[in-house]
Amino acid sequence: MNVLLFVIAFLGVFALITLYISRRLITHLHLGDRLKHSLRFFLLLNYLGIIGYMLGRYFSDTPNWLYFLLSLPIGILFLLFCTAVIYDIFRVGMLGIPMEPQRRDFFKKGLDIGALGVAFGVSGKATYNARIVELEEITVKIRNLAKPYAVVQLSDIHIGGLINETFMQRVVSRVNGLDPDLVVITGDLVDVKLSQAQKALETLKGLHSTYGTYFIVGNHEYFHGIEEIIAHVKSLGIRVLENENLYIGREGEGFTLAGVYDLFGYRIEHHQPDLRLALRGRDQDSPTVLLAHQPRFVEEADGEVDLILSGHTHGGQLYPFKALVKLQQPYVSGLHRHSDKTQVYVNKGTGFWGPPMRLGASSEITHIRLEGTA
Repeated sequence: MNVLLFVIAFLGVFALITLYISRRLITHLHLGDRLKHSLRFFLLLNYLGIIGYMLGRYFSDTPNWLYFLLSLPIGILFLLFCTAVIYDIFRVGMLGIPMEPQRRDFFKKGLDIGALGVAFGVSGKATYNARIVELEEITVKIRNLAKPYAVVQLSDIHIGGLINETFMQRVVSRVNGLDPDLVVITGDLVDVKLSQAQKALETLKGLHSTYGTYFIVGNHEYFHGIEEIIAHVKSLGIRVLENENLYIGREGEGFTLAGVYDLFGYRIEHHQPDLRLALRGRDQDSPTVLLAHQPRFVEEADGEVDLILSGHTHGGQLYPFKALVKLQQPYVSGLHRHSDKTQVYVNKGTGFWGPPMRLGASSEITHIRLEGTA
């Protein structure tokens, strides 16, 4: 029943957004009736595509080319909605400015052409951006670290649909080219049924590093059978940190690596994060790096660890979403000093969720050099 209510609410919101675009953008464009009808028909197809996306993602093995087409409508609708809101503000504002009818008509036509050009141009650019995974190189200085370590962080890959075996093979190849000391995956690795993700997951066996690969769950693992996913990831030779820690490096030269379950576990009351358990028995003389999927876990871990590696936010993925993410998370992307003791790094996501679009927030593989302070 809860799933049904979510689907109804989800589709209802998108129906209202579609109606708004039709009434507040298309209706006021200086276009012929036939062209306006064509744009409204496009909106209808776009809305049907959103329904198809939900069905294709969760209820069938959809061909990759079709899944790509069905993934676009949510992003297109969102960008059209943003365009419609901005267009509405300018259009109404122009009505309050005294000017000759001929001049008003000229500016109105320019606004119309600009609005459509920006909407579809930005959609195309955002789709292109999603194909590019950038390498982010950062240096993080932490206290009491005797020697430097190279850490590669992957996060929010969201295997499923377009994030497939081919995509993962490219990621693994790039990671291995960095010759890291260790690789960490900070949640939301799988976003479909495990049976649909297995081929892509198998590629992770090819990751090579000095001290191995480590994984923590994100909120999306809870949606697709968290226990089965954890068991399968372990079978790949990857260490899953379940409210636990281990020592990386030679004694006296390394650091403690800890990991916790995601905050979503509090909501569903199983696989809950437990920082006390995760840090139990750690080496108190060495620095601690904590893997926690959501940046806001810093509220629990502040002062207890030296560095938190997170993801979850996707950097906003599509630029206007960044403001919404800031309402829930203290940090959206990049490195931040939260307090004198604790720093947080937020990966923008190696893959994407929903529409294959990125605007103002590129996908990333993070190459982190951990160094001791002077």
